[in-house]
Amino acid sequence: MNKVLTFPDASGMALSIRAKALLFHDPRSLALLEQVERIAHSDATVLVIGETGTGKELIARHLHAQSGRGGPFIAVNCGAFSESLIDAELFGHETGAFTGATQARAGWFEAANGGTLFLDEIGDLSPALQVKLLRVLQERQVVRLGSRRPIPLDVRLVAATNVDLHRAIAAERFRADLYYRLSVATVHLPPLYQRPGDILPLAHHFIQSYGARLHQAAVTLTVRAEHALLAYDWPGNIRELENVIHYALIVCRDGRIEADDLRMGGRVPAGRAAAPSYDAAPLPVAVAASPLERLETLLGELLETGEAALFDTVEERLIRTAFAACEQNQVQTAKVLGLSRNVLRTHLKRFGLIGAEPAPGRGEIHSFHGMSVAL
Repeated sequence: MNKVLTFPDASGMALSIRAKALLFHDPRSLALLEQVERIAHSDATVLVIGETGTGKELIARHLHAQSGRGGPFIAVNCGAFSESLIDAELFGHETGAFTGATQARAGWFEAANGGTLFLDEIGDLSPALQVKLLRVLQERQVVRLGSRRPIPLDVRLVAATNVDLHRAIAAERFRADLYYRLSVATVHLPPLYQRPGDILPLAHHFIQSYGARLHQAAVTLTVRAEHALLAYDWPGNIRELENVIHYALIVCRDGRIEADDLRMGGRVPAGRAAAPSYDAAPLPVAVAASPLERLETLLGELLETGEAALFDTVEERLIRTAFAACEQNQVQTAKVLGLSRNVLRTHLKRFGLIGAEPAPGRGEIHSFHGMSVAL
């Protein structure tokens, strides 16, 4: 019997927000589950590392469930809030701590007291917030904004990221001391294509789940459809598999999902070919180069032509393209590029995509004895 982890309210969640099921059938997944359940019984801070859509929050929830802690499980996405807002949300604030703070409010650390706090996308925290988080972890207490009174905490912290924190540390975007504090116990969640034994059981799980909601009973996968699922590299991981199965259930006929019903846009990874079908001709293997391979070819051509200031040119084009694709949303742009918002803002100002900060002494507002003076 496969062990399946799901959200308590999975049926009511939006389709594409996150991986909503994690199943342990592949030997690599079973070893991962054993590791997670060993770690769960300690109070060690845990860092979950994995690509988007692999089920990092489900791992965090299972850690909490197996820990025996009686407090709540609180999940926070660090990349979904502005720097000023997440400061108040994480640590709480007192009345009058900032404009609009009309009443005192506990932060997420206090809300999770006695339980587990899950901080997703930890790599998006600004340097200032990294310092505050490090202090909370060291002292096991939190101080609300606008207060000097420390509040003791009994919180188990689980952090997650899809960013290479070692590279972020080398680029001075992430504190090394915070990384070592977070990674007391590290869980590496492999991408879906590296645990192929989970693909078909997960597909059957989603067929059962969405089939019930769509009032379709006993829908099956053909052999060609199974081979197509196993041959695909799943860049979007479990979340993408869920979307593919949901769509296939909508368009399939006669209670059978055919290979043509699977809307997949990736490629077969190097060294992995589709298994041959025994009831039909083999499926064609994708031969088109991947986007990264095409990019490498184009960069090679630019190098050969002696393009001036190539690094700066490519960097600017990347920032401009990502900023436009994210509709000028700085938080989302920083997320897709794997940068902190502060670093992104520096690039946006450098390339003239947002206005520069006022120069010192120009347009600044200073307060003298209760009077505001514009300089």
